[in-house]
Amino acid sequence: MLSLHDISCAFGKKEILHDINLEIEEGSFYAIMGANGCGKTTLLRCIANLIKPSHGTVTIQGRNVNDYSARELAQTLSFVRQQPQTDFEFSAFETVLMGRNPYQHRLQNESQADWDIVEQCMKQTNTWHLRFALSSQMSGGELQRVMLARALAQQTPVMLLDEPISNLDIAHQLEIMELLRDINRTQHKTILVVIHDLNLALHYCSQLLLLDNHSVCYQGPIAQGLTKENILKVFHVNADVSDNQIYIP
Repeated sequence: MLSLHDISCAFGKKEILHDINLEIEEGSFYAIMGANGCGKTTLLRCIANLIKPSHGTVTIQGRNVNDYSARELAQTLSFVRQQPQTDFEFSAFETVLMGRNPYQHRLQNESQADWDIVEQCMKQTNTWHLRFALSSQMSGGELQRVMLARALAQQTPVMLLDEPISNLDIAHQLEIMELLRDINRTQHKTILVVIHDLNLALHYCSQLLLLDNHSVCYQGPIAQGLTKENILKVFHVNADVSDNQIYIP
């Protein structure tokens, strides 16, 4: 589904990613984890073709990401940024409706089906009550959920999410993680999510991509990867791991 071959990325003389080789199977749900500055966001941005790696190639469904048109790529993967951004003052409904743009032809109006998809995605993310609110009238957490609704409205087989729950309270964190797990299971979407909470990742995600020193430290089942030894190596903290729960004294 998604392959990275010998990916390295540097900004100036600072290397961010080094020799990354990955095979992400279709329908998998990956937690991407690692210490701050290890390259998690850069990895997602390389996959989404938002930045060009210094070396290596990214392929989706066996096709080089550089060979996709902007429309084709937007129909293939959606990306939720760490910090929600809107360039203009749109309502929440209009913002989510933008997720349907890759399927519109020039000068074509949105169909009733598009409007129905937007309503469904906003209800899934508990943002329907915000549909008339402008971006400046929403909290960071509310805007983050609206951006997630927009990504869902794109109806892409691949979803990339950079800390989608970082601005949310615990109730909405659980709500969003449950939603992502549900659509992964029922719609077979391939989901890669950058997340910091070890226990939430362990509980909701099935696979783990652990980065350390700008390289892949571990890739595989999350229960086998979030070990006491790996947590100490990557995060430099002692933790107790038992009964699918991580305790940090």
